[in-house]
Amino acid sequence: MAWSIAQVARMSKVTSRTLRHYDSIGLLTPAWVGDNGYRHYEQEQLFRLQQILLLRELGLGLDAIGEILDGRHETVAVLRNHLRWLREEQRRLGTLAATVSNTINQLEGGDIVAPDDLFEGFDTERQARYEAELVERFGEGAQAHIDETRRKRAGWTKQDYDGFQREVVELDEGFAALLDAGVPPTDPRAQELTERHYRFVCRSWTPNAKSYAGLGQLYVDSPEFRERYENIRGGLAEYLRDAMAAYAETRL
Repeated sequence: MAWSIAQVARMSKVTSRTLRHYDSIGLLTPAWVGDNGYRHYEQEQLFRLQQILLLRELGLGLDAIGEILDGRHETVAVLRNHLRWLREEQRRLGTLAATVSNTINQLEGGDIVAPDDLFEGFDTERQARYEAELVERFGEGAQAHIDETRRKRAGWTKQDYDGFQREVVELDEGFAALLDAGVPPTDPRAQELTERHYRFVCRSWTPNAKSYAGLGQLYVDSPEFRERYENIRGGLAEYLRDAMAAYAETRL
């Protein structure tokens, strides 16, 4: 028995676009493709898709999932490494939560937090890696953008940071919804949201056409950025890159 891509999408609640993306990267190849180009899946592919979704629930990236399912890497070894990362991140977030809690306590009239303790739990090494990669990609001019970001954020209040985080979530959800709906990155609806994304980026630094398109490419090339977007929706990093490239070419 075989099922069409539309039927599989409906059963699994995975969009057809995501299934096509899984096919394009070799993660889930359909059993056969009809003369009309439609993909069809059999029981073997449904079982593989179930495994993909289970591993996604554990937070694994698509590359790691492919290695496990294709036997290129032992499942236990990959999961053990991922568990180690999760525990490290759990400890970091626990420290960060305590830092925020202590800061709130001080702002409400409690004990004063030592200046050095205000920054416990922040991943400064990760930020340094991002900055170094930007400078490597775009030259020393990128350092001016980084310095601009620091100047702009120096006076931010808690409300500013809260608004920043809300905007991140809204943009992620907006692009994911467009991707799910099959809206092309060049469509006016996608470009309208990309305009909002560009204005959002400008709150930190002001990219030109080259650096804004380059930022989109970084979302795809950087393992950490790619994993972040892949965990939201398969193919989202590429979708955002293409939308940003189109925006840079036509509006910047």
